[in-house]
Amino acid sequence: MAIAKYAKFHQYKEMIQSLPASYTEESLLHERFLLESETKKKLEIYYAPFEYVNEDAKVVIVGITPGLHQMKKSFSTVIDAAGKQSADEATLKQVKNNSSFEGTMRKNLVKMLDELGLNEYLGLASNIELFEEASYLVHTTSVLAYPVFHNGKNYSGSTPNLLKNELLKKYVTDNFASELENFSNPLIIPLGVNVSNALNYLADQGMVASENILSGFPHPSGGNGHRHKQFLENKAAMEEKLKDHFLQASRI
Repeated sequence: MAIAKYAKFHQYKEMIQSLPASYTEESLLHERFLLESETKKKLEIYYAPFEYVNEDAKVVIVGITPGLHQMKKSFSTVIDAAGKQSADEATLKQVKNNSSFEGTMRKNLVKMLDELGLNEYLGLASNIELFEEASYLVHTTSVLAYPVFHNGKNYSGSTPNLLKNELLKKYVTDNFASELENFSNPLIIPLGVNVSNALNYLADQGMVASENILSGFPHPSGGNGHRHKQFLENKAAMEEKLKDHFLQASRI
């Protein structure tokens, strides 16, 4: 792949690999990795190597932003690749595989996707395969590509409002919208209300096709105590959306 595609990774790769394997959180949340900040709103955006895009994906799963845990996993993957004969794209792909919605969140996500029957449209026994041997079918990403922190905590998408803050909105309309242009008629699954709002905004602006968005999917975090209720309330509509999407896709 062209160096320009992963220019930011080239900029930060040596700095990441210069860290010891037993790095501290302070060494990650350091000014050398700080991309942008907004003091008044107590916002900070840090670099983490999440550039890989699986352009052949049929499904795009979208979170709000990588959290500190995902940031740590991504740095550890790049540090582990030091000295190996791995191409940058292979390293960045491994970052996504190791970091995306892993742990309890992945378990909850797969359970809901299985209940919707997404795997049946993809020819899979279970959607857990999207994170294993069938990873070529999925692209995982975030509305805000890089880790965002508000007042030192993982940004949730609510405070400040994602679409009313100019710094954050820029990442939605520039970076994220551009990333979606890499795909041909994908099913887009926004995780949670704030991600759905961002995608609906882009759809209103004509930057993404609204018929590709699976609206109503809850955030799979274990901390989202309302996810079961939200899922049941929206299940029928989501099942109909899946049916329509893949019927349309089969005609293209």
